[in-house]
Amino acid sequence: MTTTEPIDGATLLNEVEAFHRRFNVFPFEAAYVAVALWDAHAHLLDCFDSTPRLAFLSPEPGSGKSRALEIVETLTPSPMVAVNASPAALFRAVSGLEGRPTILFDEIDTVFGPKTAGDNEELRGFLNAGHRRSGVTYRCVAAGDTQSVVAFPSYCAVAVAGLGGLPDTIMTRAVVIKMRRRAPNERVSPYRQRIHEAEGNKLRDRLADWALSVADTVRGSWPVMPDGVTDRPADVWEPLLAVADAAGGDWPDRARQACVELVAAAGEDDKTSIGIRLLTDLRDHVFQGSDRMPTAVILETLNAMDDAPWGDYQGRPLTPRGLSKLLGEYVTATNQPIRPRGIRTAGGTPKGYYADDLADAWLRYCAPPLESATSATSATPQVSAPVAVAEQLPVADETRNTSGAAVPG
Repeated sequence: MTTTEPIDGATLLNEVEAFHRRFNVFPFEAAYVAVALWDAHAHLLDCFDSTPRLAFLSPEPGSGKSRALEIVETLTPSPMVAVNASPAALFRAVSGLEGRPTILFDEIDTVFGPKTAGDNEELRGFLNAGHRRSGVTYRCVAAGDTQSVVAFPSYCAVAVAGLGGLPDTIMTRAVVIKMRRRAPNERVSPYRQRIHEAEGNKLRDRLADWALSVADTVRGSWPVMPDGVTDRPADVWEPLLAVADAAGGDWPDRARQACVELVAAAGEDDKTSIGIRLLTDLRDHVFQGSDRMPTAVILETLNAMDDAPWGDYQGRPLTPRGLSKLLGEYVTATNQPIRPRGIRTAGGTPKGYYADDLADAWLRYCAPPLESATSATSATPQVSAPVAVAEQLPVADETRNTSGAAVPG
């Protein structure tokens, strides 16, 4: 008589996380935890009242979104890649006899972008309805000469990848991973589908076996939510925390820490290539090695650039508010939105920006600077003069609190 060794859920999730780490660079540790839990939860959908959408979003192409979705595909049950699938095809697939698919939607920005969003309300409705186990999509079905209304089940796991954002009704139902272009020192293994898909599928099959073994436990569980996580975020994270609790080990603690971090970060929208132009101009034409710069000097320099959009940005010169809005779409090395801060000087505390806050975005999104361009810009009086003034101002000692704000030392 043979006995089957019980599957250690914590060890299995560690292996799923390690598999993602081989091929994906996520912006912070919490993302690896969330994605591994999402992969596992897709095998346990019938245990939950709802399923969160998983969204890999970024401000620019080349940030690893499609690769992340590709790895998810190897780990989840019955994956259905749905780049050009119609709403009718999707709800028939979900309600069909072949089994519920995990829908993977790449290039979701082509569906919900500014030029097409109004044309895809049916798909948005399907994605919204399928968040709940009770969700259905109603359609008229012809039977001879008569039409009858039929409710098609819509409940299924959905992961998407794309540029920019998503409709608010989907974003609030999603675990959002804000992808970033890899920095030069961030390395991943090359993904070879013929080799690595089989490796992922073996993990997928073990996840399926483990899910069967813990389904009754998970179905009856009500995980404790972290303080402050309520309402829609609690709906999103409850299945993932239930999976973590069933796995044991350090996963319950890691899952709750990831929940707090990602819920706090969920409201940020990403930016398109106008943001890269701004970052590059700030590095090459404004800061030029300075460690800080008042907002007034930044705007004077940007708006004076004849070959740049800033002097006529959306019909008028770029303003402090517009600058803050554009830069706020990017984050510092500590994953804080780039914001203006007080620059303490002997003459006052004007608002401005620190090069340290911009350095990570410069590294990730901007091409290496051209030496000739920097030299030519340095010789331009209207640019270099205000920079020199900013550099020569006496600076008081300061420390920074945990949010990055400067406070007197």
